[in-house]
Amino acid sequence: MNGTYGATGPRFRGVPDSSRGRTWPWFLAWLGIGAAGSLALLTIPTIGLYLFPLAAVAAGAAAFRRGARHGLPGLLSGLGLPLLYVAYLNRRGPGTVCTTTATSQSCVDEWSPWLWLAAGVVLFLAGLGWFTVLKRRRAAR
Repeated sequence: MNGTYGATGPRFRGVPDSSRGRTWPWFLAWLGIGAAGSLALLTIPTIGLYLFPLAAVAAGAAAFRRGARHGLPGLLSGLGLPLLYVAYLNRRGPGTVCTTTATSQSCVDEWSPWLWLAAGVVLFLAGLGWFTVLKRRRAAR
């Protein structure tokens, strides 16, 4: 056969690389795995004990799939999603926040959302930036 060897193995003329153009689904898959892992760590005393093994099994299953490494930056972005949600839940904090209705009043202590927001945005954008750089490098080859 008439072929050449590239950085990822043999490439034959006229045969397209099956991993090209299919990087976004892998990014989204790793995004979900990262979000599940981060959520498991944030909720370790409650549902985290059950969620962490599921995230680990999903990561193990995805790690051995062909082309999955192209979406690996999604793992980093996924780690930021639960942090963004925690920032949203604490959007009226810091301090005691009371809600009053016609029949009752309830108060909760909320944290400052800014640290959660900053960490979530940094992780999400870092993964997205890493993914974009890798995608452009692959396109340049």
